[in-house]
Amino acid sequence: MALVKPIVFQIVGYQNSGKTTTILKLIEILKDEGIKSVTIKHHGHGGKPDIISQKDSAKHINAGAVASLVEGEGRLCLQADDTALTLEEQINFVTFFNPDIIIIEGHKKKTYPKLLILRDENDLSLIYDVCNIQNVIVWKKELLDGVKELLKVPVFHIEEEMAISEISKKLINLVHNIDEKN
Repeated sequence: MALVKPIVFQIVGYQNSGKTTTILKLIEILKDEGIKSVTIKHHGHGGKPDIISQKDSAKHINAGAVASLVEGEGRLCLQADDTALTLEEQINFVTFFNPDIIIIEGHKKKTYPKLLILRDENDLSLIYDVCNIQNVIVWKKELLDGVKELLKVPVFHIEEEMAISEISKKLINLVHNIDEKN
């Protein structure tokens, strides 16, 4: 059975759990494998994300433009205001760039396959609050066995280099439509 492209994969966890660092590592590995990725980040801290106020695009937005697009030497930057797109609309939007994989940071309640990052015992409620957990990274070694037993998915300690390697292998296999054999 052929998988639908692009692959969508989420990285979820509370603030300062290591989501961005993990995504950066995954993007580098995927790029080295010739896999084109696009990211969507949920700004879950309240308010609008920051924009560089001195740039012309920000001035256009502040003057009332709904969107401002800047292109130069192959780089495209888009800022939009008063535009509340659902995650599905954002995914449709970024498919224009023909990615092999879309990595989503946040959006805990969505049902896409995901990596869950847990800092400590206080984060364990996420196990019950999110679905479709494929892998877990924990910060405290004491959590490893309990989380493995509870979820029956690969669980890694944050310091294990194998964690990013194994997760990236799974993503690469999905992109190449190869079934993993365990």
